Formats: sequence, structure tokens, C-alpha cells
Amino acid sequence: MYDLGYYGGYGYGGFYWDWTYILVLIGALICLLASASVKTTYKKYSKIRSRTNMTGAEAAERILRHAGINDVKIRHVAGELTDHYDPRSMTVNLSDAVYGSSSVAAVSVAAHECGHVIQHHVGYVPLIMRTNLVPIANIGSTMAWPLIIIGLLFNGNTSHILIEIGILAFSFSVLFQIITLPVEINASRRADSILQEIGILDSEEHRYTKKVLGAAAMTYVASAAASILQLLRLVLLFGRRRD
Repeated sequence: MYDLGYYGGYGYGGFYWDWTYILVLIGALICLLASASVKTTYKKYSKIRSRTNMTGAEAAERILRHAGINDVKIRHVAGELTDHYDPRSMTVNLSDAVYGSSSVAAVSVAAHECGHVIQHHVGYVPLIMRTNLVPIANIGSTMAWPLIIIGLLFNGNTSHILIEIGILAFSFSVLFQIITLPVEINASRRADSILQEIGILDSEEHRYTKKVLGAAAMTYVASAAASILQLLRLVLLFGRRRD
């Protein structure tokens, strides 16, 4: 079996310390800060009603019609910040706090989801890549750790192969997170542009929108960073096993 001390860990009186845990802690901290930021920002601007008094659902409907998209429906889904566009059912799904709310935050989130619809409509390449990667990324994230753990139970080539496959599987989920970044940032830019173009929000409200969408974008940046740090940890732990 593997001696984990060989991969950068140190034992002190029976207590094992692996310095690469620091990478995991950094990733977790980044995600916590990003999550707290988006919740605080959303809460702040959810208290500011938009000048047009449009709800998130009404804003989404108007944006899609302006873009010439008539085959996508707006639906209400339960939960908090569970908003998403589902290309399979051709629906924009808006959460409790967005669907019927006329706040600047609600309109901003609804516009962002419509940004994804427009990406789909025009064939935005990163979105197509992400969609095609979904099944591989799901399998990778599910199988990565079991393969690595099972690999640690064996010796020799079998162990090496299983761990390498596990790291490769995990890398697909990391790739998915990386590809998600341009998709989400572009959707926010489209939302920001169209909200101004059709006059749903005024110039002051537009500044608020940038803050809401900017905070939301940071959650994706944080998630990608945490995944990359985790992958780096795996490479550092097991990358020298053949030395």
C-alpha cells in the first residue's frame, strides 16, 4: 500500500500532517467568501424596487421577445437562487425571490438567465462545449475519488493506473468549471447590455445590476479556483509515485 508520508506528509507522534491540505482550505475559504458576498449583495439590492416595477418574470418575457425568441417559456421554481435556463425543456426557471419580485436584484438575475437563452439561440461556442461536457464531467466527479481511494488499497501498477484514471476523471470536472467561467461572464454581459438597450433599468439601477451580477460571477470564479487547487493537490500527492 502507499505510504502517504512519501507524498509530502509528515508524522509527529502518530499525528499525520499533509501540507497540501492548505490548498483545500484556501479553496474552501474562497468559496465561502464568494457565497457570502453574493448573498449579501443580492439581499441588499432585493430591497430596491426597479423603476419600471417589472417583476423578474415580466422582464425575462420582454427580453426574450426583444431578442426574437418565442419558443422559451418562463417558469416558477421553488428555492433560493435556484434560477437556471434548461435548454432541454426550453424554459427559464426563476426562483421564489426572482419570479414575482420587482427588485433590481430580481430583474438582474432574470436577465442573466435570459443571457443564457440568447447564447443558446446564437450558438455561443463555450456554451455548446459546456453542454457537451456535462455527462463526462458528471461521471468524472462521481468516479474520481472512489478510483483514487481504491487505488490506495493496491500495490504496483494496478494502484498507479487506478489513481491516474481517478485524477484524469477529476480533471474533466475541473475543465467543466473552467469552461463555465466565460459562459457565465458572457451571459452577465449580455444581460447588462440588453437591460440598458430596452430601458428596463435606468442608469443608476444599471450600476446596481453590475454589482449583483459581478458578485454572482465571483461564485463561479471561486468554484473554478477551488477545483483547480484540489486538482493541484492530487498531482502533488501522487505525481511523483514513479520516482
